[in-house]
Order: sequence, then structure tokens, then C-alpha cells
Amino acid sequence: MHAQPVSEVQAPAMYRIVRELATAAHQPMPRLYISDTAAPNAFATGRNPRNAAVCCTSGILDILDERELRAVLGHELSHVYNRDILISCVAGALASVITGLANMAMFAGAFGGNREGGNPIALLMVFAARPDRSDGGAAGGVAFTRVSGRRVWRVADRRPVGVGVGAAQDLRRCAGRPAAP
Repeated sequence: MHAQPVSEVQAPAMYRIVRELATAAHQPMPRLYISDTAAPNAFATGRNPRNAAVCCTSGILDILDERELRAVLGHELSHVYNRDILISCVAGALASVITGLANMAMFAGAFGGNREGGNPIALLMVFAARPDRSDGGAAGGVAFTRVSGRRVWRVADRRPVGVGVGAAQDLRRCAGRPAAP
């Protein structure tokens, strides 16, 4: 995406919003980036709040008003504050280990052992990871769903610090969930 770091002079609204949200959450200010891309998108990265970075595309900055941008940035900062990036990396690594073990179990069953019966534990490992799937199999899918899905709804239900009811309703509306009363 070729994101470029931006200064407060280049993106004053983005800086002000992120500073207010970070201050309200008692967290350090993340580094801010803008990617000159027409597609509306925003994302956060960093294993903890001290190493965080938030990036918005020029496309999203062009189409959102300040309230909507505040909701988006609050959502992205909540990923950092909940350490979602770190947890996703650990979950992905564990899914890779499970998939590797399933591959070994599959080959051990194909090339080793006796001919009279299979190993039920190896069969369960092969089924659990299903290494023929490109998404990491059942282990990877379950890990990703459990990590990412629940946190997003907790953020929308509790509202990120400094994000109003309207912004939380916008998050729900964008995700296809009914707005809370």
C-alpha cells in the first residue's frame, strides 16, 4: 500500500481524533500513516500500544465525515488496545503447528505403522487441521473466528472510549447487525 507517515500539519483532523481517543483511553499516541489509495480502508498494527501504527487510505478520508472517521479510528485503536494483532499472530502460529502435526500424522499413517488398523489419534489430527485447505483448515478457521469475531462485537456493544452512541450504531450498521436501542 506504500503508506507514508504523516505529520499533524498534513492530517490535523486525523491527529486530533487519535490524540483524543488515546488520551481518553490512557494509552500512548500511535504513529499515523496515510496510504494514497482510492479504496476506503483503515487498519492498525502493532503488538502493543507502544509499538502501534494506524493507517487510513486517502479514499476513506475523502468519504467519511468527522464522526464516522472517529468511529473508524476508535475501532482500529481498540484492536491495538485489546492486543488483537498479537493474539492473531499467536493463534496463526498455533494453527500452523497443528497443521504441521496433522501433515506429519498423515504421512506417518500413509508410510508407517501396521497394515491392520490405523491410529485413531492420527486420524483425528488429520481431520482437525485438514491440511488440504488453503485457509489452515479447521484449526486455523476456529482460531481466527474466535479471536477476531468476539472482540469486534464487544467494541460495538461497549463503544470505544470517546466514541458516541451514533458511532457505535454506525459500526453495527456497517457490519449488518441491527443498531442497539
